[in-house]
Amino acid sequence: MPNRDEIKEELLQTDAEFRKLHQEHQDYEHRLHAINQKSLLSEEDEVEEKRIKLHKLVLKDRMEAIVRHHRESRVSA
Repeated sequence: MPNRDEIKEELLQTDAEFRKLHQEHQDYEHRLHAINQKSLLSEEDEVEEKRIKLHKLVLKDRMEAIVRHHRESRVSA
């Protein structure tokens, strides 16, 4: 049975929704990195950082649900 990383790689190749969610997650990661490069965060930066982290978590949860569903469908097949 493939491991989690192998399933993610397969889904990146075959599942448009998963690929879109992964790209959004990467975009948020880059934005978060840019904010964290600042030596002093403004209040707006802190709010944006929290918003980005929340969005990343939602995206990750959705991607994990897709991975779990894919894994379960393989086991039952």
